[in-house]
Amino acid sequence: MTNLIIGAEDGLLVQQPGRMCNRHGLVAGATGTGKTVTLQTLAEGFSRMGTPVFAVDVKGDLAGIAMAGQAHPKIDERLAAIPLPDYRRQPCPTLLWDVEGIAGHPVRTTISEMGPLLLANLLELNDTQTGVLYAGFDLADDQGLLLLDLKDLRALLAWMGENSKDLRAEYGNITSASLGAIQRRLLVLEEQGAERFFGEPALQLADLMHIDFSGRGVVSLLDASPLIHEAPRLYAAFLLWLLADLFERLPEAGDLSVPKLVLFFDEAHLLFNRAPKPLLDKIEQVVRLIRSKGVGVYFITQNPMDIPETVLGQLGLKVQHALRAFTPKDQKSIRAVAESFVPNPRFKTTDTVTALAIGEALVSVMGEDGRPQPVRKTLIAPPEGRIGPLVEKERTAVIQRSPIRGRYDDAVDRQSAYEMLQQRAETAKISESRHLREAEREKMKRQEARKKNVGGRQRQSVGEAMIKSAARSIGSSIGRQIIRGVLGSLFGKR
Repeated sequence: MTNLIIGAEDGLLVQQPGRMCNRHGLVAGATGTGKTVTLQTLAEGFSRMGTPVFAVDVKGDLAGIAMAGQAHPKIDERLAAIPLPDYRRQPCPTLLWDVEGIAGHPVRTTISEMGPLLLANLLELNDTQTGVLYAGFDLADDQGLLLLDLKDLRALLAWMGENSKDLRAEYGNITSASLGAIQRRLLVLEEQGAERFFGEPALQLADLMHIDFSGRGVVSLLDASPLIHEAPRLYAAFLLWLLADLFERLPEAGDLSVPKLVLFFDEAHLLFNRAPKPLLDKIEQVVRLIRSKGVGVYFITQNPMDIPETVLGQLGLKVQHALRAFTPKDQKSIRAVAESFVPNPRFKTTDTVTALAIGEALVSVMGEDGRPQPVRKTLIAPPEGRIGPLVEKERTAVIQRSPIRGRYDDAVDRQSAYEMLQQRAETAKISESRHLREAEREKMKRQEARKKNVGGRQRQSVGEAMIKSAARSIGSSIGRQIIRGVLGSLFGKR
């Protein structure tokens, strides 16, 4: 039986059965209490089980997992208290990723794959603007327009504005105000560097699910420090897209002995901040159902209350580092956290959670029967890899020996909505120019014909001219009377 070892309590291992690890989990605690080391320990444990891991490296501290650990008195002390089987300092097979393509392989997805729901949340659109965005995606599908990058979406919105009257019957009212608001939001997004994120080649999910020659799952680390600080909503949108895409593409997995893939989402509160209810409902639904695909999702945050209750209630493994009680609000949060654990008669959870040392945590695992076990005060096992960041030379070496080296390095700009709409505009312009030239030729022909007729006619006499003028005058007078009569009858007048 394969178990995920988390640590030990009084010399006894605290571990969770591998087949329960797709029931998701939580790692929480105040800053500086040891969440990053716990994340590294868990990621290494899954890798040894043969499960690929995708994790967010918020501060760069997690990248040391790619190097063998180093001897340290505190680690030796911890090892003496935890009976770890087969512990040895060793690196973890690692892939490095970076949206900017500097600290790792570039990460991209397309506008079409992101979809209107996540994109509307990313752009913070209101209901009316969201409706226009949905109409744009429907139009792109109907017209066969590929939406790959930001310029494709801008071109589509501009075309919708130019043809809004013709589109109204099928796609609803498309106002210039809504289109302008979306375009402005796209400019802000572009200033945050999003143009590097949208495009091709797009990330292939198979590249997050590698297993190396020794049978260990490969750990994919996303360097998210620029995103967290400069574009937190883009960071959240990417993680939610990844979750949704895995759910849509992976087949049902049944009851696996270990998960097929595990995701660690750091700064998890960003996933839910200001998200509209339809999006929150989708997230809750995906988290509930994706475990049937063999995927485990682990949220890392400072306070468990950052996670919506509908999601929090689905998390099996809970690792709670120390919380601080400085305010009445903090105390209320601690009571709520304590109530989420199955009580342990050996200690009072509310008192213990505020007194935990660095590297200690309250841990609740799931048993073989799928039930949460009583909470245990646990010493977290030390990682086998190095604790801390990589230096530039080490990071370069990891990227150079990557099995996917060169696959995502160069962006590809194939024909998509922008080019197709440009081509349509050029075709329409050429067609209009041709029609104008033909009309001008017809006009010149008529003028030549009139000149010939005038030259062949005899000038009319003064008497003939007077008779024709009088006839025209009488005709115009009668015509005006008839018109007045018709209008008068229409409005009920004499």
